[in-house]
Amino acid sequence: MSASIVKTKGIVLRTVTYGETSLIVSVFTERFGIQSYLVNGVRSAAKKGKGGANLFQPAALLDMVVYHQDRKSLQRIKEFRWNKQHERLFADITKNAVALFMIELLSKCLRQPEENVPLFEFTEDILMALDRATPLVQANLPLFFSLQLTHFFGILPRLRDGVELTEGKEQPLFFDLADCIISTTEPRHPHYIAGAMVQTLAELLQVRQPEELEQFSLNRELRRQLLLVMERYYQQHIQDFGMLKTLPVLKEILS
Repeated sequence: MSASIVKTKGIVLRTVTYGETSLIVSVFTERFGIQSYLVNGVRSAAKKGKGGANLFQPAALLDMVVYHQDRKSLQRIKEFRWNKQHERLFADITKNAVALFMIELLSKCLRQPEENVPLFEFTEDILMALDRATPLVQANLPLFFSLQLTHFFGILPRLRDGVELTEGKEQPLFFDLADCIISTTEPRHPHYIAGAMVQTLAELLQVRQPEELEQFSLNRELRRQLLLVMERYYQQHIQDFGMLKTLPVLKEILS
């Protein structure tokens, strides 16, 4: 069966060197989901600048023309260029750490090469928002992304009827990590958290646009604790999720 030539957008997830001048690149594509591509010759001296290996940094947004063949484990790229070139994401240490965390989290959840345009567009939008984000928005983006990403894998935490988030009416809340529910009832198993963290998570679940995160002045320790909660939550629901290697770095640099 011959390969078809197809245009698609892509988000670079991971890059490893192959041979003297080539790369094997894992890309989340708009058309085919997660795919692996062999990119020949991009590490040669003549291509180290524009149009070379620098385009395949994790979180890069690309326009690609690819040779696609169903059920093939390693595809090839015919043409590639920036789709939208980040202005600050690769140069800013904090923005880059946030981007690498989001890319790792996404990669751990993507298992099958299936088209998922809404997830692709969501991730693309978040990376673009991160590139232009204020310090407070970018500090809160890892939590926002972690929470919103659950929607695409069927594990979005939901508020049980009767839970009120009205200011001045705070009530004891429990986040049941196993049943994906925030409620006022303490679960009868150990897989839950309670206290102020749950109130913050519940409020963050109401956020729809990254710009709204400017309203959340969370302290550094609370962010750290909430990110650990989300890692534990994904471990509960995504098979073989493991540990997030980028999380220790992110926790250190987020103020």
